[in-house]
Amino acid sequence: MTGGDRINYNEVVKISDEYLLPLATELFELEGYNIQLIPAHEGRRNLVYSCEKKGIDSKILRISFLPDRSGEDFLGELEYIRYLFEHRGSVSDVVSSKKGNLLEKITHNNHSFFICLFHKAKGKMLVENNYQYREGAPITEYYYNSGKVLGRLHQISKGYTPIHRRYSFFDKYNALYIDKLIPESFPLLKEKLVELLNTLQGLERSQETFGMNHFDYNDGNYSIDFDTGQITVYDFENSCYCWYMFDLAGLWMSGVGWIQFEPDVGKRKKFMDDYFETVLAGYRSETKIEDSMLDKLPLFIQVNIMENIVDTFEVMHHTGEEPTCDEELSYLIKCLEDDIPYKGFFHQIYSCEEPFEYEERLIASGEKSKNID
Repeated sequence: MTGGDRINYNEVVKISDEYLLPLATELFELEGYNIQLIPAHEGRRNLVYSCEKKGIDSKILRISFLPDRSGEDFLGELEYIRYLFEHRGSVSDVVSSKKGNLLEKITHNNHSFFICLFHKAKGKMLVENNYQYREGAPITEYYYNSGKVLGRLHQISKGYTPIHRRYSFFDKYNALYIDKLIPESFPLLKEKLVELLNTLQGLERSQETFGMNHFDYNDGNYSIDFDTGQITVYDFENSCYCWYMFDLAGLWMSGVGWIQFEPDVGKRKKFMDDYFETVLAGYRSETKIEDSMLDKLPLFIQVNIMENIVDTFEVMHHTGEEPTCDEELSYLIKCLEDDIPYKGFFHQIYSCEEPFEYEERLIASGEKSKNID
């Protein structure tokens, strides 16, 4: 927001009902649509609405209200999505307003709200299908397709020249930001995060290895057409310049869900090797990646864990919560502090009865992140 006091999610919902939605309806020609608020994910950085109208493709309306992103940031995201779509990337395209803009800004009581509209992806998420893949098709088809769609996005990104450039990894992930965000109760975590960042600073950054990533590529951010198996990707809100291995490591981490309750570590290891081999076959059908980068998979799993930890503390900061460290966050922190590879999935820390949980850590009373906005 550009001025005024911070407002919370529920206040924004009220402002939206009374003021923003009527304006958005006019700007994006949504008259006659049934517009319903979609329950928010943890973190609640946007209002997201489904827009349904008989005989017309459904849309998704997003109203962003947190102060941590500028209009330039949003345009960078939306222009990237449009570029991917125009180059046959399997993404939900942006819908321009009647003024021809990808993004509209509305100011109300000294607060700025950024509004955009997307085509709704065909199909549904795996969780909406109870993690059952499409009937008659092997699950390996899904593994292959998830890699193939990501490979296509990365291949397109290698030729992308932005008008409004999104931020690069180190613009956000740096020692100063880590020190401000992570509570003082975690000195070893801070030290390990800085070590990780220093390691990354030494890596090659070429057109073939480093470019625009989705940065949150998992089954919560794409839908599957269960008639064809086609995956359509959305939610590029975290997209930024990074090593392509980051998204691939995120896809490795997504795979653990299929085998997380298996007590035999050998079977877990065998499954993950086979799973990722299939993912990579799909990925390499669209773009190339050198074995020297694939060898860095353990490193980039640690980078994904870092992103998860940072995101969790950011959510607490933006919602004004006192920082807490539950079993899931404690597990991630333990993996970094003790240099445990592969998210601990093959380590004695892991329990198939309580997957990815560790005893809660205490944070000093009254301790908050420093100002990170």
